[in-house]
Amino acid sequence: MCNKSITTTSASAVAVADSKPQRLQSLDVLRGFDMALLVLIQPIVYTWLETLNPSPGTFAGFLLGQLLHVSWEGFCFWDIIMPLFMFMSGITIPFAMSRYKRGQEQVDRRFWRRVAKRFVVLWVLGMFCQGNLMDFDLHTLKLFSNTLQSIAVGYVVCTLLYVFLSLRMQIAVVAALFVAYIGVFAVCGNMDFTVGTNVCQQIDNSVLGSMRDGVVWNGDVWTFDPDYNYTWLLSSLNFVVTVFLGCIAGIELRSKHTPMAKAVRLLSGGILLIVAGLILSPWIPVIKHIWSSSMTLFSGGICMVLMAVFYYAVDIRHWVWGTGWLRTYGVNSLAAYVLAHVSMVCVTDCFFHGFAQWLGAYYGVLQATVGGLLIFVILRWMQRHDIYIKA
Repeated sequence: MCNKSITTTSASAVAVADSKPQRLQSLDVLRGFDMALLVLIQPIVYTWLETLNPSPGTFAGFLLGQLLHVSWEGFCFWDIIMPLFMFMSGITIPFAMSRYKRGQEQVDRRFWRRVAKRFVVLWVLGMFCQGNLMDFDLHTLKLFSNTLQSIAVGYVVCTLLYVFLSLRMQIAVVAALFVAYIGVFAVCGNMDFTVGTNVCQQIDNSVLGSMRDGVVWNGDVWTFDPDYNYTWLLSSLNFVVTVFLGCIAGIELRSKHTPMAKAVRLLSGGILLIVAGLILSPWIPVIKHIWSSSMTLFSGGICMVLMAVFYYAVDIRHWVWGTGWLRTYGVNSLAAYVLAHVSMVCVTDCFFHGFAQWLGAYYGVLQATVGGLLIFVILRWMQRHDIYIKA
């Protein structure tokens, strides 16, 4: 009788353990890689190269160009940072929401509060980072202008699709959104992808108006900044697609396939998406600013390939030496992202301003370095004290 009780208890413990979301080490490292580029590496390297002012055609000039977003058509290394962050948010959905889908936990008020809370927190933090929320001035407030807000839209939609619909229906709905984006360009936009006149920008201008990012105020009169060409409203259709591609990757990573089969399937899927994006690009150019359909497929493919590579290296081969510092960024990515938008210049100037007389133009490199390292120290302290900021 006693042995039976112990066996039953052990089986229950295993069942409970299996029902808990499993944490992918590779996802933490890849997320950390993305955040480290944003918070530490790019600010330092870019500031240094900008100070060097390399000539076009040189390696340094090429490297500098890869650390800036492409002005309109095309794609460079720095253009993958935002899609990758969004893609990885989608990967977490099957891990965090599978118990609702399987009926192990009831979809009740707690579920809806959880989804609503994530949306609101991401949206408000997005306004804090780039929406001028802390100006306390309606003239400068921007409603929709940040990566966190695009994640909020994609995450909520994909979460609801994942929990309530079959995989086939999820794909059908997301495919419809993908086609709808192209349809708006075909029906209302004459397939015009020109900077400044495309239908994405026209919709943002009309709906967001003075609360659109890139608006310039002159007293009581405002105008659109001709150099700001990012869009958010119609682009949200493809934001959902990007997050959903991550969700598909998460479903695969939770599947019963062997680890090696998962890596191969992710790699193959990523290559197919890249090829599909390139095939579509002659008709719909790769343009990150408006999150064009070809860019969505192309960047999603790169993200899936990166996930496959990191999954193979970290979770299959266990090549984890030297990745601890990346996990520091990865496990607290939301805090890292928000801190990246907090100016650390005042801290640097307070303690290191005397170096400006010797460093000259290179003082900016010192500012970027100290600021980046300070953020890492904060994140490391949070990690050691088990403090994690989550939406």
